[in-house]
Amino acid sequence: MSNTEADPSEVECRAAADTARVEVLTAREVPLGGPRAMRVRRTLPQRDRSLIGAWCFADHYGPDVVATAGGMDVAPHPHTGLQTVSWLFSGEIEHRDSLGSHAMVRPGELNLMTGGAGICHSEVSTRTTKVLHGVQLWVALPDAHRHTARAFEHYVPDEFALDGATAKVFLGTLAGKTSPVSTFMPLLGAELVLAPGTELLLEVDPSFEHGVLLDTGRLRLSDVELAPAELGYLASGAPCLRLANPGGTPARALLLGGTPFEEPILMWWNFVARTHDEIVAYREAWQARSERFGEVTGYTGEPARLPAPPLPPVTIKPRRNP
Repeated sequence: MSNTEADPSEVECRAAADTARVEVLTAREVPLGGPRAMRVRRTLPQRDRSLIGAWCFADHYGPDVVATAGGMDVAPHPHTGLQTVSWLFSGEIEHRDSLGSHAMVRPGELNLMTGGAGICHSEVSTRTTKVLHGVQLWVALPDAHRHTARAFEHYVPDEFALDGATAKVFLGTLAGKTSPVSTFMPLLGAELVLAPGTELLLEVDPSFEHGVLLDTGRLRLSDVELAPAELGYLASGAPCLRLANPGGTPARALLLGGTPFEEPILMWWNFVARTHDEIVAYREAWQARSERFGEVTGYTGEPARLPAPPLPPVTIKPRRNP
């Protein structure tokens, strides 16, 4: 890669990193969807950390052999106050939403859906899918934009070489590559694959906090080794990330980043809100088939739409980071 800046600033990437700042988030296994729910590994949100930048939700699944695991079949369900980010490593998922979008999610291709004031969608792995493997991510929308209109974008990032690694940038900017996909806060999303024995110093925006979600192989973030499905968190302030693959096979990970999200949010089921009363109103609107969410056409599974679960008998409290 060439840096074409006319007046580049000097950035010192130290080989010795502050390992005390690496926080390891361990996934918990949860069911996804309705009665034929597949199992996913969820690293965000959790009690000790709810967000990394505006990233507020991370599900990691597979590789699942569809013939035995059953694949993905999530009936139409609603969203508010967020963007969904779908990224696959293998397989194919059919997406339909109430904006009228009908698209396939394929490996290395970004599908981003903006829920805003309200949207609903379905997700079904295709009949040709043998092995399903990927991540589903959510981005919380800041208060000024959380009632924005529904939207859908598709983007196929180019793969490019780093020192002993390859990368695909699907959101934000990394190593001089910028995604054209629109977001409402500064964000970074990229797939990284490190060759065996690779050590990589990666220049990043020091105003961002970062998370590294390991998919396959072995990976060290600073001097902390991550296990597959673990997410390593680094607070803002570092101009570089130090990554290393000490194993004998390639290591694949997702790099997520963004400026700290200072607003407290409420998350319940598929809604991101600011108050308990908003959550109650969203649930009632979905159950009443309100125009707020619209309708998905073309989904043929059962049930025809996911009913909202009962609300807890307590007031839902905001999520914020430590």
